[in-house]
Amino acid sequence: MESFGFLIVAIGILLFALFSRKLEDSLLTLPMIFTVFGWTIGGGAGELLPLSIGHGAMHTLAEVTLILVLFSDAAQVNLRLLLKDHTLPTRMLLIGMPLSILLGAVVAAWVSPAAPLALAFLIAAILTPTDAALGQAIVSSHKVPVRIRQAINVESGLNDGIALPIVMICAILTSAAYGTTGAHQPDNLWLFTLLQITLGPLVGVGVGYAGAKLVDRAAAQKSMSMAFQGIAFLSLAATAYLLAEAVGGNGFIATFVAGLLFGATLKEHSESLFEFMETEGQLLTMITFLIFGAVMVPLGLEHATWKTLVLAVLYLTVIRMLPIFLSLTGTGLKAPDKLLLGWFGPRGLASILFALLILDRFTIPGSEELLACIVLTVMLSIFAHGLSATPLVNTYARYISKREAPEQSVTDS
Repeated sequence: MESFGFLIVAIGILLFALFSRKLEDSLLTLPMIFTVFGWTIGGGAGELLPLSIGHGAMHTLAEVTLILVLFSDAAQVNLRLLLKDHTLPTRMLLIGMPLSILLGAVVAAWVSPAAPLALAFLIAAILTPTDAALGQAIVSSHKVPVRIRQAINVESGLNDGIALPIVMICAILTSAAYGTTGAHQPDNLWLFTLLQITLGPLVGVGVGYAGAKLVDRAAAQKSMSMAFQGIAFLSLAATAYLLAEAVGGNGFIATFVAGLLFGATLKEHSESLFEFMETEGQLLTMITFLIFGAVMVPLGLEHATWKTLVLAVLYLTVIRMLPIFLSLTGTGLKAPDKLLLGWFGPRGLASILFALLILDRFTIPGSEELLACIVLTVMLSIFAHGLSATPLVNTYARYISKREAPEQSVTDS
């Protein structure tokens, strides 16, 4: 039965690859397809995949995926372009994101007043990072102004790394509030936190900068073959994570910072290297959403309540859109621009991986409700944002045309 289940998975991935170009022009997205596929062969068809939420392979996959996603997303951020036109993403990250976490924690505490406040902040921190892949039609469409697309891309690329230390600290505080001692519960909470958020970035700076210099030197001397550039990328991400963990820092924060420095320092930007990064990311994304549908969706639906449903809807609407709208005040954007940026805050890969990471590392009573809230939010987001992306692009493009038409007339006259 196990072999048959994995055979079905392999055939499913093959079929998606064969029709991937045609699917790009449809309303169906990769997360939609693999979430439904996973649920079909997992929770909906006799549990063909022998996986559970506590399975070691799931947590290993989550950690590996998070390491590569953090490094890859950070490495592809164009810091020079960001510094040149940084107003929108800076406001969304430094004003909108903290406001979203705060508002999300307030709402979570209101819905479940008996739960520790740290748990409310943990839920909010896990569900704040966005995933632009859930509505690729927007970020890849030339109908949408470059400034808007760049803001969405940069926010999505950076907010998971920024949210990570908040998630880890909130998980520690939640575990302490319940009096539980997980495998990663430190003796001195404040010293542990200080080392995590200082040593992690320091290791990341060193590994990212040194790695870029070594890759550039190898490229200049033609001592490294094209086939091994991707291997170098993988090894740098792993080095940043493992070295930071060895010295007491946070490996995920180190990986994210290393990716930023690597991308900003690297002079020889090889197309094959970034194509390799994208391919690896796509494969891991497929597997993650497959597991999400097969394992997490059935558990989430089983433990879903009116509270988790209310929170899921609010996290995708008011808790996201209001802070983003407020953070963009004074930027010159019109209300439709702000609403588009506010609505396009899909929850996906980062929230799934953060949830798996926290459930593996910390003992949190009532984690079923935590998981249900995250699963419902991501599941609603996968379909709501995926299905609305293309219609939103077309509607927004018509709005842009009408808005620019009077301006063009004034210029011509």
